[in-house]
Amino acid sequence: MIVTSPSNLYADLDVQAELDAPLGPHTWFGIGGSADILIRPNTLEALSALARRCRRDGMPLRVLGSGANLLVDDEGVDGVVVKLDTEAFRRVEFNADGGIERMRVHGGASMERLVQECARRGLRGLEPMSGIPASLGGAIRMNAGGKFGAIGDAVDAVAVVGEDGELRVYPRSELEFGYRSTNLPAGTIAWASLRVEPDDPIACRDRVKEIFAYKKSTQPMSANSAGCMFRNPVMPDGTRESAGRLIDRAGLKGHRVGSAFVSTEHGNFLAVDRGDAGRLGRTDDLRALVDHVQRAVERAFGVRLETEVVFWRRGESHGGHS
Repeated sequence: MIVTSPSNLYADLDVQAELDAPLGPHTWFGIGGSADILIRPNTLEALSALARRCRRDGMPLRVLGSGANLLVDDEGVDGVVVKLDTEAFRRVEFNADGGIERMRVHGGASMERLVQECARRGLRGLEPMSGIPASLGGAIRMNAGGKFGAIGDAVDAVAVVGEDGELRVYPRSELEFGYRSTNLPAGTIAWASLRVEPDDPIACRDRVKEIFAYKKSTQPMSANSAGCMFRNPVMPDGTRESAGRLIDRAGLKGHRVGSAFVSTEHGNFLAVDRGDAGRLGRTDDLRALVDHVQRAVERAFGVRLETEVVFWRRGESHGGHS
């Protein structure tokens, strides 16, 4: 049964709700339409109840993290979008269970702030996440990382609110982290236990600065972009190749479709710019550019690039964090 009024989903829950909420300002691209409902739960219990009701009523539920890896369609998205940015979901509990080598980080916590705070406290283990904008939940869902390592290297356990509203904790022994992937089931990451080690705070801060400086020197971090658009593909000979290098070799740097263009600094960064009215372009331009790049690279090298950025549009369900 589909509810006749969306307020039936949340009216009695401890949440903050906004109808027809613009999503562009919540993403790094800065473009896209609105969510039918944007809900910010104030408690884990409210999130669980909301998940149960969405499942009961056939209402799509999507989770919005930092928006650094997300492109929202110009027509917006249907159903419920959950954003875990209230205090209950931004908490970081250092010395979880009494051990300095463990901490519990909730799903909406900022990875950027977490990396900096760990360095300040002299806790080593999360430096590879320097310069990667993400919420904790979004980072774990896609096993975010780069040449220096990935978040999965530090994960000890993950708690997920499933589509049925039940909270389940998955220990490290049950988790698999691959290239931009995990085996976690659909649902919302409520918190994770991370492993860190005590170290000299100055050494930790220097490592963070070193990795961030590298990223800044090789990536157009100020562009209206979501970072790398495509995953690094596996080539016919079984080796994994840089998507950016393939795009560069295909002569696509600087290629433009309307307001969307391939960065001249890094081929795997696709961005949008502002028109004469000072407004950012449309997602349709970016989608068309993605299609063009995929076709050109496939013609040149015989491999199809898969997007790393998540696309949201009406009528398509997407669980997990973006």
